[in-house]
Amino acid sequence: MPETPLTRYLDCQDRWLAGYALRVADSGGRVHHEGDHPYRTCYQRDRDRIVHCAAFRRLDYKTQVFVPHEQDHFRTRMTHTLEVAQVARSLARALAANEDVAEAAALAHDLGHAPFGHAGEQALDELMADHGHFEHNRQTLRVVDVLEHPYPDFRGLNLTRAVRCCLAKHQTRYDAPSGGEFDDGLRGPLEGQLVDLADEIAYTSADLYDALAVGWIDTDQLDGLALWRRAAEATLTRYPSARPIHLRIQSCRAVLDILAADAIAATAARLEAAAPASPAALRAAGDRVAGFSQELAGAVRQLQDFLLERVYHHDEARRRHEQAGGIIRDLFTAYLADPQRLPPRYARRVESEGPHRVICDYIAGMTDRFCAAEHERIVGVGD
Repeated sequence: MPETPLTRYLDCQDRWLAGYALRVADSGGRVHHEGDHPYRTCYQRDRDRIVHCAAFRRLDYKTQVFVPHEQDHFRTRMTHTLEVAQVARSLARALAANEDVAEAAALAHDLGHAPFGHAGEQALDELMADHGHFEHNRQTLRVVDVLEHPYPDFRGLNLTRAVRCCLAKHQTRYDAPSGGEFDDGLRGPLEGQLVDLADEIAYTSADLYDALAVGWIDTDQLDGLALWRRAAEATLTRYPSARPIHLRIQSCRAVLDILAADAIAATAARLEAAAPASPAALRAAGDRVAGFSQELAGAVRQLQDFLLERVYHHDEARRRHEQAGGIIRDLFTAYLADPQRLPPRYARRVESEGPHRVICDYIAGMTDRFCAAEHERIVGVGD
């Protein structure tokens, strides 16, 4: 075979990838066959399709925890996704896994999120209780497999099976695997497990940062948390004369650094003990390989429990949660009463797929601001 930019890249990649890392030969192919690209691997093409799709662009105006663009510095679903991708690449590189797979899965992992964060997801799940429910992992697969439609010959982005498997098996404290086609009793590939871990690392440190910035919590409340104390002490040692604002910022970054370093060391130790010779052997392992050490896991849970109580269940968060739920319920009811309110490309699907699923797809794809604007247009203010 003549040497090409792609074959040169694959030869170099093969020299540093571990035996358990996914290679192009492990992609599982695509539902719709496509020829090879001259200089991009199938996983790099997956990544690029995700970045260029409409659902990815809409992440910029979807809530992570705090309302996007209410203050310029809050994380949005987009910036969270980019942070997850950065951490996932770092973890994959350190562990000789396939960075391209990890990056693609990280960039797509939240495409199925509804507007208004978990409040939107909860409202849609309640509305869909008798019609298959709503869960954002399953919706992510639906986005990449069906709802995105950039190609004339087929629906979806036609991603590789390996990346779709990572998305289907995405699992954190707040995310459940989607099952279905991928309900095979196997673990996700290492690259997918690393995305799960990167997601946890990114939101734990970022939600802490944003909550401190908005004033919902303060550093005095964090003194009883082992992970925060460790991060704050390391920061003070490094920057003994820093101003309080810089100590706060750098301590949040130190939390991320501590989590990432521990995740790499603990996962490397488990990989060495399990010694999986192939991606298939790793997936067949009884336990997840990627994770924190036993020593740090308790401190991580302690911090996450604190965030759950003081941030995610903050009075203002609850008020916004109720408001968001009301907006989505009102809109859903209005579309259900008159499906012709839907855009034509959605209204055409009502007969074949049923109004509930089509309406759910439409609302789940909305940004926060578009959802609020549609509510005002259709339902009105104060009605």
